[in-house]
Amino acid sequence: MNPNEVIDILTTCKTIAIVGLSPKPERDSHQVAKYLQQVGYRIIPVYPREEMILGERVYRNLDEVKESIDIVNVFLNASLIEPLVEQINARDDIQVVWSQLGIYNDAAYAKLQNKKLILDKCIKIEHQKNKE
Repeated sequence: MNPNEVIDILTTCKTIAIVGLSPKPERDSHQVAKYLQQVGYRIIPVYPREEMILGERVYRNLDEVKESIDIVNVFLNASLIEPLVEQINARDDIQVVWSQLGIYNDAAYAKLQNKKLILDKCIKIEHQKNKE
């Protein structure tokens, strides 16, 4: 994906489901989510435990989320991505799957249907690079 496409995604998409969002402030997923909130994105935490993270209701999986999602930001162990791809493909609202630095599962991501895929990039770093 070229830099202009990334800028366009970061400009037009406003709701980001963060799958694997840790409640621990020292974790990368937490720091990224907090930053995204601070710069105006709506975040939706997806995590197997907790009721609230960063003041937002936590969902156990994407199937529970009833509101529209623009981006799914993935902070999961690569072995857990295949079931996530099934949940993503079941939704028409998700436009982009953003897999964080170092998270690879080519076989699972190859099954994505009609979604843009950004691999091995941190959404926070990309946003900071492209701020006006």
